[in-house]
Amino acid sequence: MAEIIFITGGQRSGKSRYAQSLAEQLSDAPVYLATAHIWDNDFQKRVDRHKSDRGEQWTTLEEEVNISKLELTGKVVLVDCITLWLTNIFYQNNSDVDLSLAQAKNEWNAFIQQYFTAIVVSNELGMGVHPENELARKFADLQGWMNQYIASLANEVVLMVSGIPVKIK
Repeated sequence: MAEIIFITGGQRSGKSRYAQSLAEQLSDAPVYLATAHIWDNDFQKRVDRHKSDRGEQWTTLEEEVNISKLELTGKVVLVDCITLWLTNIFYQNNSDVDLSLAQAKNEWNAFIQQYFTAIVVSNELGMGVHPENELARKFADLQGWMNQYIASLANEVVLMVSGIPVKIK
């Protein structure tokens, strides 16, 4: 089973930077598992910035939903991020929270059956602005429940606060 280091926090809290640094400390050849679907030009710029932050030692894999199909045994893998992965699942399931949560848990369980180190980045949506519409509130609930699930299985949990890692578990 995978060793899981779960890194969560608010937007621009330093999660990805911290996770990348940790992965580089643990491996000379880390893997970046990108879960994003590129929805617009602004988001493409964010993705490009993240790519430029990584050195040539990184291998990038892109998978929007079916992360368990990847062969990762023995590797250090930075999963960035759970929020984008859940967005893809939520969208595929027509915003059905229960179906999306069940699918995400099943996929996560299959994903962590391999022996590798997973450094997992997620967002604490509930710590930010209260969502203004029903769809956003449903997604925030889904995110919170999945974060709880992953954290319960994690070996280590880190909360990023203003660029400072705070060990929770």
